Amino acid sequence: MALALLFIILFLLLIAGAPVAVALGVASLAFTLIDGVPSMVVLHRMVGGIDSFPLIAVPFFIMAGHLMNSAGVTTKIFAFARSAVGWMYGGLGHVNVGASIIFAGMSGAAVADAGGLGNIEIKAMREAGYDTDFSVGITAASSTIGPIIPPSLPLVVYGVIADTSIGQLFAAGLIPGLLMAFSLMIMVAVYAKIRNYPRDDRFRLNVFLKAFVQAILPLFTPIIIVGGILFGIFTPTEAAIAAVVYSLFLGLVVYRTLNFKRILRVSMDTVETTASIMMIVAASTIFAWILTSEQVAQSFANELLGFTDNKTAILLIMMLIVLVVGCFMETIAAITILTPVLLPVAMTVGVDPVHFGIILILNLMIGLLTPPVGMVLYVLAKVSDVPFERCVVATAPFLVPLISVLLLLTFIPELSMWLPTKLYR
Repeated sequence: MALALLFIILFLLLIAGAPVAVALGVASLAFTLIDGVPSMVVLHRMVGGIDSFPLIAVPFFIMAGHLMNSAGVTTKIFAFARSAVGWMYGGLGHVNVGASIIFAGMSGAAVADAGGLGNIEIKAMREAGYDTDFSVGITAASSTIGPIIPPSLPLVVYGVIADTSIGQLFAAGLIPGLLMAFSLMIMVAVYAKIRNYPRDDRFRLNVFLKAFVQAILPLFTPIIIVGGILFGIFTPTEAAIAAVVYSLFLGLVVYRTLNFKRILRVSMDTVETTASIMMIVAASTIFAWILTSEQVAQSFANELLGFTDNKTAILLIMMLIVLVVGCFMETIAAITILTPVLLPVAMTVGVDPVHFGIILILNLMIGLLTPPVGMVLYVLAKVSDVPFERCVVATAPFLVPLISVLLLLTFIPELSMWLPTKLYR
């Protein structure tokens, strides 16, 4: 009875539009009151959920991304990507994807990519004669690369909840992120062929070298973060701190585009975003504890395995569940709710937690491109001044390559597991 009430209250609050943290917290509190759990136990569990060293990386990665945007680094990244691949047919579409790959190594968040690079990319593509729908669609799709290629805020949160190595998760995201980029560039080539999209002048070495020199210091950011983690120089948390220090160095010393007012605004944005994430994590901790104590995950596993013991079928069912949840729920909230329930089932059929983390996050990234939540679509609708409904239609074709990569990663685990196996095992 109490468990049923837990899910009923949660569902009703979410439908009513309550913040996810509030919905999780109120539903969990109602359960504990009915079940007679002491309030101190609830508080202890919630505080313990956010008392985690790896979670310190969250505000620092958020701040590093905001600092890079505020310092004007995104324009240099876009110029470098344009000099490298702008000569291809549909050049600015390829530039869009290439810039997202580079920026992915700095921000670790799809919304930051869409908000930071999106304005520059869509404006440039419109001026070059590209259709608005294509410009919005490829910008939205390429922004999902950010949380797959390290550093990644969703992977940090998943690693904490799943008690899995964040370093291994970061390593596992490199190849999948590049596969996503490759699939989107194929899509761009198809569009360019059909619609006869333009390209920049032929590749010019002097232009490329000039853009490279201007962008070389920002390009060191992903090298510092990813290289430092993969080669054991520092932990993901320490890498996040190094990224902030380096971003401040670029903005204050090298480019001198940051001032006290901008840093204060970045700090306030970071505090606001971090607070919302931590509230969700704290509330979901008690929620996950209830699910564990009531053996919900075990019951779900038994039901699913009773329906079928075929690994392929089970993975497809779980991915469908994640895809549906991702359409209605913000990424961090979905991770905190789904991981305690689905991960035990995945491990039962022999899926590695690192592999499961990658396909879970990619699946939820696709959810960012689908209504009714679709946070990336809302950001791009504002940036591009295009109605939300039109953004949905424009992005729909680009779901095909992303879902194709998701299926590849789901059923060929070596694509995500090869690198962490070589580096860590």
